[in-house]
Amino acid sequence: MRADIMEKIVSLSDGERIPELQQYLSSLTDDQLTTVVTNSALKGKDIGAMVKSIFKGSPPSAPEGASRRLLLYQHCIPLCESGDLQTEVASDIIGLLMLETHNLPGPSLAQLASLFVDAIKLGKMGSGKSLELFPTVLTALAATEALSYGKGELSGEEYKKQLINSLCSSRWDPQCVIHLTTMFRDVPLAPEELQFLVEKVLRMFLKLDLQEIPPLVYQLLLLAAKGCKKQVLEGIISYFKEQDLLSIMTPIIHNLRHVEGTAILHIVFAVRLDQELGREFLKSVKGSQGELCPFSIALLLSVARIQRYEEQLFDFLKGAITKGFKDEHLQQGSKFLQDLLPQRCSLAQMILDTVKNSVFGWDHVTQGLVQLGFILMDAFGPKAGPFGKTATEGANATAKTPTQQACRLGGHILLEGFKMHEPIRGEILEQVLNRLVTKTASPVTHFIDLLSDIVVSAPMILLESSSKVTETFDHLSYLPLATVQGLLKAVQPLLKVSMSMKDALILVLRKAMFSSQLDGRKSAVTGFLLLLKNFRVLGSMASSQCTPALSFMYSSHYEGISIGPFICDVSCAQVQVDVHSRYNSAANEAFCLEILSSLRRCLGQQADVRLMLYEGFHDVLRRNSQLASSIMQTLLSQMRRYYEPEQDLLPPVKLELCIGAQGDQVFLQEPLAHLLSCTVHCLLWYQGMRRSARPNAGGSDDDDDEEEGGFQDELQSILESITRRMIKCELEDFELDKSAEFSLSSVGVKNSIYAVLVMGVYEVLIEYNFTKANYSKSIFEELLELFSRYNKLSEILKEKSGKGKSSKSPRSLLSMGFVSTLLTALFRCACVDSAQSREEALLVLRSSGDFLRYAVSVALQKITQLEETGHTDGPDGQNTDKTFHHLCDITSVLMWRYTNIPCAVEDAGKKEKRCSVSLLCLEGLLRIFSTGQQRYPARVAQLLSAIGSDHGPGNASVTEKTAFYIRQFQRALFTQLNGGEEDFNSKEAQLLVNILSVLSRQLEPSSQQFVQMITWTVKICKETSFEDIAFSKGLLSLLFSLHVLYKSPVSLLWELCQDIHSQLGDIDQVPTATDRTLLVLSQVGKVLDEVDWLITKKKGQLVPDRLSDATQAAGQQDPVEKALTLQLGTLLTALNELVQTALPSGVCTNTLLGELSRTYTILTTLVKYVCVCPLKSLIPLYFQVKLSGSHLTPQCYSFITYVQKKKKEGEATATASAKLLRETKAIPNLIYSIEQYEKYLITLSKKSKVCKGVVWDGRLSHIELMSEPEQSQEPKKKRKKQ
Repeated sequence: MRADIMEKIVSLSDGERIPELQQYLSSLTDDQLTTVVTNSALKGKDIGAMVKSIFKGSPPSAPEGASRRLLLYQHCIPLCESGDLQTEVASDIIGLLMLETHNLPGPSLAQLASLFVDAIKLGKMGSGKSLELFPTVLTALAATEALSYGKGELSGEEYKKQLINSLCSSRWDPQCVIHLTTMFRDVPLAPEELQFLVEKVLRMFLKLDLQEIPPLVYQLLLLAAKGCKKQVLEGIISYFKEQDLLSIMTPIIHNLRHVEGTAILHIVFAVRLDQELGREFLKSVKGSQGELCPFSIALLLSVARIQRYEEQLFDFLKGAITKGFKDEHLQQGSKFLQDLLPQRCSLAQMILDTVKNSVFGWDHVTQGLVQLGFILMDAFGPKAGPFGKTATEGANATAKTPTQQACRLGGHILLEGFKMHEPIRGEILEQVLNRLVTKTASPVTHFIDLLSDIVVSAPMILLESSSKVTETFDHLSYLPLATVQGLLKAVQPLLKVSMSMKDALILVLRKAMFSSQLDGRKSAVTGFLLLLKNFRVLGSMASSQCTPALSFMYSSHYEGISIGPFICDVSCAQVQVDVHSRYNSAANEAFCLEILSSLRRCLGQQADVRLMLYEGFHDVLRRNSQLASSIMQTLLSQMRRYYEPEQDLLPPVKLELCIGAQGDQVFLQEPLAHLLSCTVHCLLWYQGMRRSARPNAGGSDDDDDEEEGGFQDELQSILESITRRMIKCELEDFELDKSAEFSLSSVGVKNSIYAVLVMGVYEVLIEYNFTKANYSKSIFEELLELFSRYNKLSEILKEKSGKGKSSKSPRSLLSMGFVSTLLTALFRCACVDSAQSREEALLVLRSSGDFLRYAVSVALQKITQLEETGHTDGPDGQNTDKTFHHLCDITSVLMWRYTNIPCAVEDAGKKEKRCSVSLLCLEGLLRIFSTGQQRYPARVAQLLSAIGSDHGPGNASVTEKTAFYIRQFQRALFTQLNGGEEDFNSKEAQLLVNILSVLSRQLEPSSQQFVQMITWTVKICKETSFEDIAFSKGLLSLLFSLHVLYKSPVSLLWELCQDIHSQLGDIDQVPTATDRTLLVLSQVGKVLDEVDWLITKKKGQLVPDRLSDATQAAGQQDPVEKALTLQLGTLLTALNELVQTALPSGVCTNTLLGELSRTYTILTTLVKYVCVCPLKSLIPLYFQVKLSGSHLTPQCYSFITYVQKKKKEGEATATASAKLLRETKAIPNLIYSIEQYEKYLITLSKKSKVCKGVVWDGRLSHIELMSEPEQSQEPKKKRKKQ
């Protein structure tokens, strides 16, 4: 029956029998018609023809036809949503309904739209297929002229708005959100409707499953083509930022990362197609620097792959990173800012989190990370200083400045990216190596450090790209020596496992050995020495700290570097296997002997090349003891060339052979002292090694002694002969005496070289004889004879070369270890039970004040070198652990010597003007504490513990240990200050203050010890009345450095400004010079920096604050604004004191004018901020603004008058005129700043109805102020405003 109805309807329609069709449809009930439609749709047969026929037989103009059409719509929509129909059938039905929608009358459209709204509210739009029809319905509805609504009428457009408002205000089923968002893309929306809709969709994000977020993001981005682009982007970013915080400890973190990656792809795709969306994205990220998160950073890096946004986004990221580090630096140095604003998550940490997150398939982010890493390293890496030099940073040195931190961040990004992502490893390695080769004019230490970290973390991965490394070897002879040394140390672990890489390096080094460039030959020596150190021959004894087979992987060069746990373990196992399988003892021995034969050729080259060889032999011997015979024989043969065998002849060395000449130029040919030093250290180490091995040796040991004893005996006899004859030598024997010339002529240069060589020989002999003496009194007496001749020559050299300029003594050849041993013997041995003979022998050395000063001076020189370069000369100078151990020993000795024999005790009764030993010890302690903080920041506690383990605190914290030693230095300074001005030692007091300043950095600002330190410093400053400018400046600097970490120093500045005013008098009095004023002004500048930074922060928060204004109670003042009020008010009062002070002309006056100009500029910025902020909450700021206008401004004009008066008085001399010209240039800037401030102050007065608090004084003519000093020859009339 139903089939017959369907067939009849279709046949009547096909035959164009429309009247009959209308009549037949009228005869059917609604149930019959809907049943037929349902059956036809379920069968999927002729449903299209059926719907078309019903439309033909239901004319919309007739009420019955319109009603039938509405019935069809009302039935088909739920039918399509039921899920019972095939997809194609439902699509056909919706398509046909869309074609006829515009024919529906207004009331029908309204009912149909309400049907959709109700279905959405009830969650009946499961599949969302019928929603394709809803935009057509709304469009047709909007075109209707009038519709009944309640008791009145609405236009179709208004009715549509009411429907959309009702829909967006209702609860949506989460399953419908994506379909609804898709549907609204086809609905014409007004801007306010679109905004309402976008807000609704963004709120629904939190109710959806993670897997539904990417398609919703895609649809939302398509919807953003209509508008609200910024709102859409910020909403998506905000959602993922919140999810990051909520999901950090949950198992869904992996799913979240994959969803974030897909969402980023959708956004990048949309930005590629829509430039307006890209521009809105740029505006959004630039306006929310503080709101960045790992997701937004990943999005930035992905969008940066689009060429038109690349430069802008990387510039933004670079600026945001440096700004973040600067903000952190500023906050860390100010307790005032720390208390006022909470520390936010570091942008650098967010970027590193982005690197970690990128492991979840974010391939579109990794390329941006690589680019960002290199941009940071290129932009913020170390720069070449004067003459191409740069400050060296050790491996343990911490990044302190924002630029150093940004550079270090770039390295971390690349290292972590290299570990995690295989596709970018080749590119990272290639770019690093390219920079090592091409950046020859600038330092590349940061790239070398990165390469070292990569090699340590993943050596086997690098072997896959070994060809890139070997290509770099071809450029070794053309690279700076420092670059070659760093590169070879970095790739050293790879040479053990890659035969091809080692062979390529040897080939390059052999060619470089004959290079025409000196640096090329030095690079060859560097490379060969490195190979000798690390290819050990079987049977070699390691150094005192015997290392395992892979000790080279973890040498001191790599200390402190984090190693990836998984990659490193596997790689190290592979490395170890390859080492033992590829190389054997015989191969290594032949290899090393071949290298030694190549290095012997260097002994005939320039002094610089020989010097490198001598400095490297000891380390080679220590790591490869089986090469001892060859090395010692080489040194012996070289010694024979310069040793005078005739025992009766003086001097015992042939100095003339150490000099070379070419034309009028004389130059050093053989660094004899270094040769002798290398020989002595190698011999002493070899003898010590043989002694330690002898107890366990078998019968063959005697044979070894006979075989190798020849060079030992001969070297010992040579050294003993040189010692004996050098003691007999007079300066005339070296053609050096008080009449010798040390000018820049050829004769003077030759004498200078002779003097340095002879002094070096004496130093080496002092170390050798002390080591061999075994506390023999007679040998110590000979040692003093050696020193007396060294000292005499040193005094002559200082006298001759130091005329009219500061002379720098040559670097000592004593080793760091020997200096430590010597100082301990000289100063500490009396503290322990010692043999009587030992004490008598040491008394010989202790009786010489010059020798004691010399020993401490050398220690000071070594410590200074360690602080500046991170290493020292001599054996084990590159070994971080041993150097630190020696540093601890020296610290303990110097501390004991100073505390037990103070300067006052040592200087009592002495008339010498030389620096006392205790004062040298104090200077050494200052250098040591500074070096410890710079080079060994993680081991400061160990250093403090080593100072006095017998009386210092035991297992205490760093703060407690530091406080213990601070109290000792405080007592020393207190003793100085209580002794009266006659006994006051200014240099000692300055050193003590500097030591206290350095040590106080180790105190925790929140600790009780820090508070005690501040209290003590304030007390000393108040009670000290000595007129010692340098000491006073140091004490004030200490006070300021402590005060800023405790609370704001602005009240302290006010007190000091009052003191300066009372000391110097008013501006109508005669000024007196003071350097302390400059220190106070510099602190004023720092306070202004903080105020300016705070205002900038508040300006950045203006928009969100205005949006949330309703939540702020009326009249309640923001804490930051309140702090600004107090800071500026006190600072203005302090400046008011200074502008009334008779400051001396010069830098003090100029600096004050500059700070005043800056103060008014900041006040102008503050007034602009006040103009756009809620007035009730900022009323207290108005009074501060009034204070500046009524008190400070008139005094500023008086001060300007005072400066101009001084200018006219000082025009007599040209020097004074030029000096004052610089000062008066700051006056127009100050006048302009005051006028700008008053301009905005008038605007604020009109807006706030508060009287303007400015006292305008027009006594000074602007023309007079702006004119050049030369034009101001005649006094000009001043106008006074009535």
